[in-house]
This record gives sequence, C-alpha cells and structure tokens, in this order.
Amino acid sequence: MKMRTHFVALVLFVITLASCSKESLENTSITEAENATDVELELLAVVNDHRISLGQSALDFSEVAYEYANQHNDYMISIGSINHDNFSSRASKISSQASAEFVAENVAKDYTNAAEAFQGWLNSSSHKKTMEGDFSHTAVSVKINDSGDYYFTQIFFRQGN
Repeated sequence: MKMRTHFVALVLFVITLASCSKESLENTSITEAENATDVELELLAVVNDHRISLGQSALDFSEVAYEYANQHNDYMISIGSINHDNFSSRASKISSQASAEFVAENVAKDYTNAAEAFQGWLNSSSHKKTMEGDFSHTAVSVKINDSGDYYFTQIFFRQGN
C-alpha cells in the first residue's frame, strides 16, 4: 500500500509538471556546453549547508541526476530559455535508474554565481520548498552558453526503500 501511495504521488506530481511542458526534444539541435564545475560544487555545498542549518540531512550526490541535469541545461541553452520541458521523461528515467520514488527540480538563469542562484531559489516559495523537501539525493549542473550566461539545473529525488 505504501509503495502504491508513493507511485500515485509521483504520477500526480509528474502530471502536474508535465502539463506546462512542451515535451519535445526531437526538433531541437543540442550541443554540449561547458560545465562550471566550481559553481556546481559551491551550489551543492550551499544547499546542503542550508538544509543542515534547518536540522535536515545533507543530500547525497547522484551521478544519474547529474547526467539528466546536464542534458537539461544543454537543452535550455539550445532554445535560449529556462523551463521544465521534458521533466516527466527525466523523472521517469531517474526513477527507473536510481529507484527514486519522488523527483523534483529547480532551474535558473542570469545569475553569475552559486550564492546568487541559491538566494534566488530561497526567495521563491516553490524553489525553497524543493530545496528543503524530503529528498535524499541531488545533483547540480551549471553550464555556460556562448554569451557567458549561466544556466542552472538542480535535480532532487528521494530514493525508495
């Protein structure tokens, strides 16, 4: 029963997010942008420090989530805007590959460093709720487009038992 409840919650969450998604990667030419690894590590540390300050556990790094966060940043750079397009596909793949029972993400653009992106998310009730949510794993991708603009995707998930 518990597993069924979690599955239903995941499906409802994905449907809610997918309702505003275009769900189309086929028609987009995507090239791989450069990662800003120092910013990624700093943002991961800042989010975990924030969680610890609230009495929550730090999130473990997930290679699976990192792969999909990187792909999403490349996609956003290719179309020139931030979005949650194709989230249901990412969430489904992460759920399958990492035994995740709940997946969420935060995205951002136009910040020049980790502290600014974190503060922007902290000032947004929905992004703050995600950062402070009941998750066990995360990954942060920060990529730079040809104009020097930073794109941020942080994926969160709770691993099932």
